[in-house]
Amino acid sequence: MEVVHVPVMLDEVLSYLVPPREGALMVDCTLGEGGHAEAFLSRYPALRYIGLDADPRIQAKARERLSSFAPRVEFRLGFFDDILESLLSEAEEGRVQRPELVLFDLGISMHHYVEAGRGFGFGKDEALDMRLSPEAPRSAADLVNGEREEELARIIFEYGEERYSRRIAKAIVEARRSGGISTSGRLADVVAGAVPPAYRHGRIHAATRTFQALRIAVNDELGRAERGIRRAAALLAPGGTVAVISFHSLEDRIAKNVFRELAGRSTSAPDAPIGKVPEQAILELLTKKPLEATAEEAARNPASRSAKLRAARRIGPAAGKADL
Repeated sequence: MEVVHVPVMLDEVLSYLVPPREGALMVDCTLGEGGHAEAFLSRYPALRYIGLDADPRIQAKARERLSSFAPRVEFRLGFFDDILESLLSEAEEGRVQRPELVLFDLGISMHHYVEAGRGFGFGKDEALDMRLSPEAPRSAADLVNGEREEELARIIFEYGEERYSRRIAKAIVEARRSGGISTSGRLADVVAGAVPPAYRHGRIHAATRTFQALRIAVNDELGRAERGIRRAAALLAPGGTVAVISFHSLEDRIAKNVFRELAGRSTSAPDAPIGKVPEQAILELLTKKPLEATAEEAARNPASRSAKLRAARRIGPAAGKADL
């Protein structure tokens, strides 16, 4: 089996997510190709693991990679926010153990860019899909060929932080009048043709932010991240730890704000010290500011350059949906 994704910030994740006892349970909300899982299961022979993923093809790769740990690993297919809601119900009914460790690696696996064939990137001319799960209702092609110009501009601006969002949305609408936009290569050409030459030949590809925005919209990535982190915090066993790796400012802002809210702290006071925990809190912050990949890791694995890690510990008694 060929593995194309290298787990990001592995040393930092291992240092924060330490099983508190024999037979502890860990939930990996974004299993991917199983890189983090392989490291944890190898280091802790008694650790039990639940791996979640929305993509059946990449989950099949993880099953093969983790086959030697089969008795200790359970695989669940679906978006992590939905599965966490199910796990929370099962925990409240006593049908599943509450996990002591939960990990989110919110980045898109290299598998999706290299092998998926669903138009996540613009290096190949592929079908414009971008769905992480075949169950997602709309593809990127549905979105670019069906949304109003104003809505496309909003999506590209808000989710891609793209300053030329209006020009790009206008170009997309004009292009789709002559046969539609059905491939990633065609979309990349349309975007590149809509922006000024200096921007077109800048440090990153002119379509980078537009592709990010469409992928986020197609998969509801930001909504799922917020719901997922909240549900993970409620699901955790008392004393358990949740860690979130994010790769762009929108994801990190969600992790920061949800952690601070559940820790009983105002998001408008980012420099407040981590000390006494407010009575209403269900989380204790373990990272005042996000950790970043070391220079050595960034040089070895360029995908880690934008990675940020935040961690928090569950405090108080076991929680349920009422705590969300």
